[in-house]
Amino acid sequence: MFRPAPLYFRCGSGSRLEDVDGNSYIDYTLAWGPLILGHAHPAIVEAIRKQVSRGMTYGAQHEFEIAVAERIQSLVPCAELSAFTSSGSEALQLAFRLARAFTGRNLILKFEGHYHGWMDSELISYHPSREQVGDESRPNVVLHSKGQSPSVAADLVVASWNSVDRLRETLERNPGKIAGIVMEPVLCNSGCILPAPGYLQAVRELATQHGAVLILDEVITGFRIGLGGAQQHFGVTPDLATFGKAVAGGPALSVVAGKKEIVGLIAGKGVNFGGTFNGNPISLCAADATLAELSHNGGEALKRANRLGEALRAGIQERAQAKGVPLIACGFGAAFAIHFTGRKQLTCYRDTLDDDGARLQRFLEACVRRGVYSLPDGRFYTSTAHTEADIEQSLAVIDQALEA
Repeated sequence: MFRPAPLYFRCGSGSRLEDVDGNSYIDYTLAWGPLILGHAHPAIVEAIRKQVSRGMTYGAQHEFEIAVAERIQSLVPCAELSAFTSSGSEALQLAFRLARAFTGRNLILKFEGHYHGWMDSELISYHPSREQVGDESRPNVVLHSKGQSPSVAADLVVASWNSVDRLRETLERNPGKIAGIVMEPVLCNSGCILPAPGYLQAVRELATQHGAVLILDEVITGFRIGLGGAQQHFGVTPDLATFGKAVAGGPALSVVAGKKEIVGLIAGKGVNFGGTFNGNPISLCAADATLAELSHNGGEALKRANRLGEALRAGIQERAQAKGVPLIACGFGAAFAIHFTGRKQLTCYRDTLDDDGARLQRFLEACVRRGVYSLPDGRFYTSTAHTEADIEQSLAVIDQALEA
């Protein structure tokens, strides 16, 4: 992947980053997603300033845990109870443990191309090569990292995403064994691929039918696609959901939210969960401020961020089409990705194996040299700090980059 070097940043404000040489960039990376309100938002800065003067952490409960849990409960359909930790990887690890404890089963069913963290038990079949994937009806369980314990492969089952028939077949091959079904509701980590109409509803039905816990990994979609996450946007309520990135607007925080009879297992009912930095007041005061800003005026700021992102996504698609460049920009307004591909539609991870990665890297380099900074996999995130002027300037740069 293209990684512009050297790019050393010294400050950020609103939708912009400035490097050590004084060059300014319109930032669509948002630190890989957390900065939903942009850089150095005054409400977050002030909340953290006040909290620091009261203490960095207590090693005990505090008022912001209650305030943030109540805010999440008011916004997210599945959130009867919430638990806080620091990273998305930890949140998914807890969700897997809760699913296994609740069902008394062991296997977790996940999908090709979906990312649920870097830990051994999560980093399975994330970006397997064409040679590794195996038959689509029975995908191989592929480890992603050197040093990863091979024993974890026995605890996961892999399926192809966006196919109800493939999922049904996988569940029927493992009767009474699947503890949880986990997925990104929008496949953001492999090209921002949207679920097929009715697919999430069908997964919900199959999970219920087979007694499996449905886990939506909303680390990216949460508080980005809408205030209630993808589950509200698509009208599907999971048993558990994980959140991260945007929930605190920058500081490290992740959340497991869900049914009280499942999440409540950590409350002295046999499921161990701990961490010195879990729910620390610095992160939670930032989350309180972030969720308050996002919720203001019926969530208008977030809706605007999605409208601007959609204008950017559609503008890129239109410019590529006008120039005869084979490109798809797929996803939703505040999170989309660019694919240089001859395909007309992307439905699952395997479709992305046809992408022209070298062409994408040349395009990203042309953009960043002209002051538009996006993620090295072609992802663009928009924030509430982006403006119409940012979008217009970015499209002018992208037009030049497509020529280049």
